[in-house]
Amino acid sequence: MDLIFLGPPGAGKGTQAKWIIEEFATPQISTGDIIRAAIRGGTELGKEFKSYTDAGKLVPDELVNRMVKDRLAQDDVKGGFLLDGFPRTVPQADALDGMQTEAGRRLNHVLLLEVADSVLLERITGRRSDPETGRVYHIKFDPPPADVADRVIQRSDDTEEVLGQRLEEYHAKTAPLIPYYEEKGLLRRIAGEGSPEEIRDLLFAAIRG
Repeated sequence: MDLIFLGPPGAGKGTQAKWIIEEFATPQISTGDIIRAAIRGGTELGKEFKSYTDAGKLVPDELVNRMVKDRLAQDDVKGGFLLDGFPRTVPQADALDGMQTEAGRRLNHVLLLEVADSVLLERITGRRSDPETGRVYHIKFDPPPADVADRVIQRSDDTEEVLGQRLEEYHAKTAPLIPYYEEKGLLRRIAGEGSPEEIRDLLFAAIRG
């Protein structure tokens, strides 16, 4: 089963993806995770990625398309995948269509988590990461335990200023994917402001439906 996860930054795609990959035995392909790994590794590509993410800008399509195509060619996704963070623009969606056609595959569902910008602001600016484990907490909804509280950090792209830029980019470049996939009959809208468990159940129903 080939799935795409759409939604603005902070919509909860990462949390929900863990349940989806467990329930449907579908590997997750998170372009954000791939990019952050490249940045942590200090590679030349990672440095190029960092110049965009630090400024709250999307990585250019050509770089991301190449990265995704290489990932989709690996053996573990032969039975399906959950794409999180790609496509983010209509040209990227067109590129993915080409990859799918070339591989003799087709998308099953495009899952859209819908969350208001005001809710996203509270979620994003409250996130804190543990640099030693990579675990992400939230100062209000999931505070770090006392033994790690002193070392958690706020990611450079989790500030209000950067989020505003990311939301502008999302509404301008990614939101057009909604009618793009709606016209293809693939879009499944899921309200993303309930409890994680409620949203999970809605997602499962959409995938099975």
